[in-house]
Amino acid sequence: MDKLAAMAAFVEIVDCGSLTAAAEALGKAQPTMVRSLANLEAHLGVRLLRRTTRRLALTPEGRDYLERCRRILADVDEAERVLDAAHPAPAGLLRVTAPVTFGHRHVMPAVTDFVRRWPEVSIDLLLLDRPVNLHEEGIDLAVRIGPLADSTMVALPAGSMRLVVAASPQLLERHGVPAVPQALASLPCVQFHGGVGVSHWAFMVEGRRVQVPVSPRLSVNHAPSAADACAAGLGFGRFLEYQVRDLVQQGRLEIVLAAFEPPPQPVSLLTTDARLVSHRLRLFRAALREALAPGSQR
Repeated sequence: MDKLAAMAAFVEIVDCGSLTAAAEALGKAQPTMVRSLANLEAHLGVRLLRRTTRRLALTPEGRDYLERCRRILADVDEAERVLDAAHPAPAGLLRVTAPVTFGHRHVMPAVTDFVRRWPEVSIDLLLLDRPVNLHEEGIDLAVRIGPLADSTMVALPAGSMRLVVAASPQLLERHGVPAVPQALASLPCVQFHGGVGVSHWAFMVEGRRVQVPVSPRLSVNHAPSAADACAAGLGFGRFLEYQVRDLVQQGRLEIVLAAFEPPPQPVSLLTTDARLVSHRLRLFRAALREALAPGSQR
């Protein structure tokens, strides 16, 4: 068991108030958080949280352990800052991957700034709309959007992205603005099958997650092409917000059904092993995380 990771997960659970919210914040599956807490309690031999259907409450032992965890994690962060300050300038190669549009819009500026600041570091940036095996393809860091499968990867949260439905003004004039998600079942749709659902789109209706079946007129594995098809009036499309931001700002697409959006998709930075993170990777990960923080994205 990675004790530091388990401590960090425990602190996040308490701060978020629920296992589900903590899982979303950390970009992990909810069962992973349940298992992490159970393993930590079994290792310590005490109950840290009392769980009911409505809330989580700290036990006396949990309250004491929480404060100790906060101090330990703060000390670890401070130790890393001291090490970075004393370390010589970073050098060497980093291999990084990110989704195509997100990488171009948000990761590339951070890469440019980092290479300009640290001229002895080289970065090989792979922009791909497909999952990458970090071990097999020699990747140091991967940017992932959406819930993460349970794995041995180390994930750091780096913000979140809305999952939206968009359509052209011309299409909305012909068909009207849908009042409820279920209306999409009988409307023309365009499907980007890059990881946001294929034949069913998820929405929140009266506090419940609802899956709406859609029948795409066009399916495409390239987000900009799918967005352009929607802007041309071919159908309603489901996208991560950044994928259609420019078209919305230009007035070529409009976001609809915003009141029914599912929870935002977590953005995570994945590495293979927290114990073997190089100085250059630690610095780049921190710089990228800062660049992707809410309010700092360009």
